[in-house]
Amino acid sequence: MPGHYERKEEASGRNRIFPGLNHFKVRTISDVRYAEYFGFTAEEVKDLLSYYGLEDKFTQFREWYDGYRFGNVDVYCPWDVINQCDKFLESPNAPMESHWENSSSNAIVQDILKNATATTKNRIEALISGESIEKELAPELTYTDFNSKDSEIRQTYLWSVLWATGYLTDTASPKNGFHKLAIPNREVRGIYEKKIRTWFKANVLGNADRWLSFCEAMKNGNAQKAEILFNEFMSDSIGIRDTCAKKAMKENFYHGMLLGLLQAEESWIVKSNVESGCGYADILLEIPAEKTGCVIEIKYAEHGRYAAACAEAMTQIEKNDYAEILRKNGMNTIHKYGIACYQKKCCILHA
Repeated sequence: MPGHYERKEEASGRNRIFPGLNHFKVRTISDVRYAEYFGFTAEEVKDLLSYYGLEDKFTQFREWYDGYRFGNVDVYCPWDVINQCDKFLESPNAPMESHWENSSSNAIVQDILKNATATTKNRIEALISGESIEKELAPELTYTDFNSKDSEIRQTYLWSVLWATGYLTDTASPKNGFHKLAIPNREVRGIYEKKIRTWFKANVLGNADRWLSFCEAMKNGNAQKAEILFNEFMSDSIGIRDTCAKKAMKENFYHGMLLGLLQAEESWIVKSNVESGCGYADILLEIPAEKTGCVIEIKYAEHGRYAAACAEAMTQIEKNDYAEILRKNGMNTIHKYGIACYQKKCCILHA
């Protein structure tokens, strides 16, 4: 599971002729022996949930915390399982949480995105879309190899360390030295998405003029200009492919990107998944100084069906009267946006 990789230091004592503590045997995550002891097996998780009367939660635990492979054994992250059980004991309706994420800096994902080549971005897109990639790995690489002048070594390091630290996992037994890698579970996918949004926001704000133009277009109801600029932003970023990944997960990905852009304007009040009218609006925006508000509903345009997705979003806004809370808060001008996203493109409809 994430964090299980131990840094390998150059120990001068390893090469001495005298026996000592330096003569130990390292078991890597690809070794078969003792593999089942690095985490909880599915049966152990079932037994634990049964003990606490949480048998009906097993599917959620599998989706969030399963997927780590040691040797030939699939295991769950013990830290997550134990902490989530504790949450359910506090409240039967507690939401599923990312417990390991809160105990680690996840800096390695941020560093990789910061220095990602076009090829690397393409592979990360495949991974967050639920696909797998095949890579040759070198478990013996050290952190110093990341600074190698050899681009092939650097690439091998990148995928090897993501695999060794639990950000990627084997989906099958390696063949001819190649590993079939995928993101292990929902918790880790969420880490990638958060880091991508952080990286995306930093890149966008680096071009202040373009970002300010986008905000101005949204404030004034200029959907055409906002669409052009948001498409420019997404073309430089990482998108989600049209794969078997759940539609809700794809929509959440773009929701997070747009939310980050709008929240960067500190004078605006931006809220996500707010109860208004007869439902929950994706994003509600208020500009108090100008008494202007925006209702934004985001849809994933499967197979590039932008018009249908935009129309669905606008219908949802009107049917559920998402603008109600903005009117109550004194917003005199209210813009309604239906935004459809597909891969690295979007379409914006305004009313």
